[in-house]
Amino acid sequence: MTATTPPTLPVATPSGGTPPADPAPAQQVHPDGRVALSDPSAVEPSRFANADLVPVPVERRTWGTYNYLALWVGMAHCIPSWTLASGLVALGMDWKQAVLTIALANVIVLLPMLLTGHAGTKYGIPFPVFARAAFGVRGANLPAMVRAAVACCWFGIQTWIGGEGIYLLLGKLLGDGWLDAGRISGTPWTQWLSFAVFWLLEVAIITRGMETLRRVENWAAPLVIVGALVLLGFMAAEAGGFGPLLDQPSRLGWGSGFWKVFFPSLMGMIGFWSTLSLNIPDFTRFGGSQRAQVRGQALGLPTTMTLFAVLSVLVTSGSQAVYGEPIWDPIELSAKMSNTVGALFALLIVMVATVSVNIAANVVSPAYDLSNLMPRQVGFRTGALITCVVGVLIMPWKLVADPHVYIFTWLGFVGGLLGTVAGILVADYWIVRRTRLELRELYEPGGRYWYTGGWNWRAVTAFVVGGVLAVGGSYSTLDADGKKAGPFPVDGLIPFLKPLADYGWAVGLGASIVVHLALTAGVRERKTVSSTV
Repeated sequence: MTATTPPTLPVATPSGGTPPADPAPAQQVHPDGRVALSDPSAVEPSRFANADLVPVPVERRTWGTYNYLALWVGMAHCIPSWTLASGLVALGMDWKQAVLTIALANVIVLLPMLLTGHAGTKYGIPFPVFARAAFGVRGANLPAMVRAAVACCWFGIQTWIGGEGIYLLLGKLLGDGWLDAGRISGTPWTQWLSFAVFWLLEVAIITRGMETLRRVENWAAPLVIVGALVLLGFMAAEAGGFGPLLDQPSRLGWGSGFWKVFFPSLMGMIGFWSTLSLNIPDFTRFGGSQRAQVRGQALGLPTTMTLFAVLSVLVTSGSQAVYGEPIWDPIELSAKMSNTVGALFALLIVMVATVSVNIAANVVSPAYDLSNLMPRQVGFRTGALITCVVGVLIMPWKLVADPHVYIFTWLGFVGGLLGTVAGILVADYWIVRRTRLELRELYEPGGRYWYTGGWNWRAVTAFVVGGVLAVGGSYSTLDADGKKAGPFPVDGLIPFLKPLADYGWAVGLGASIVVHLALTAGVRERKTVSSTV
């Protein structure tokens, strides 16, 4: 049983006549608040629609609390998450300060994630279609391509890590002949082969669609948790306890030295998942209810990331006791194990975790984003394949080699831009539109979301202003030898904005909200009764 939206009042046509009312409401509102098209085929002829971009029918929105909890466990338990704490410790924090920073960041980023995720569950639409309401039917490609570019970089990083896991796993079985094979561009050809195998595995999973992804996440999540706890138990037995690293004092203390590092680090940690705070509708569009996606995400993200940070610190402290030095990279740590069975199990877990996060976090979004760019030519699977190819060509894994570059430059800069987009989407959906969207017109030229030639100049202006304020002051620090550690000028790209750079995500979020609301104040939403698709 469904309720229907009331018909809109007649709108005068340019000729002065009054057009007839629609014969039937364009969308249906179900008792639980979820909205669906009355006639799903109505938007199919549009050049801005395809089978992957149209709203998911209510009967196919079946994801429950566990599905979202499993999704976050699968995404959070990955190598970059594991090494976040190590990056903060390398900057001078002790383990308690590092864990606190990570926990606080994930509580903060959860809020915009739940706010944008609401639209996915209510309307069954992916991120780029949701962005059309604020940026315009064509303008949505701007935030979508920014998000896609970030995902392609992350895909390259994670795929290389997964290939390294296969390389070391087979090295344990086949011996030094495999590990010391002939080199191509300074890397053993066997590692290149492992990289290719891992890439093909990911492609095979993602091309089977979102339902396959849901099943992979469901069984990968508990396996990864068990694997991490087994690794912890093994290291505890070998080390005889967790003392060395836990007792290491902070080099920063709790004074001014700590706060100078804390705030940019906090923005960097927020930047780590600011990507998903945008495209979370790609997943929540399959939600069985708002309660399921809210509870699943709230239980999954902050708790999982904090637990994983603690596990990484404890396991690494054990490595210091066993091997004489802290080893933060779980792949390197697994390879050092003398127990072959334990090493194989640990490497297997690493690969499962990497497949899980890379497909969910770094392929789904750009697949939809690229499909949105050319709906008639590119579907979800084609977009996924393009992402996989571009991610390999970019190969930005060098970003993680230096914590200064990784946290301050990469995560901070990206977080600033994505925070700007999140601010516009949240302000537009929750304040300007009060969560009300007209589904059919998200796919129509000439509709209320067409604005000027398909672009909403107000949202674009808010993006430019917020983006410049957020990342315009991006700067590089100096290392111990006085050399610049990063690609930006020491004084900042725009020197007078440098003080804002350490707070990029918050500045971008806040500035874009203010500018977008200021520009849309008093503007009446354009309404249409009919348009051609």
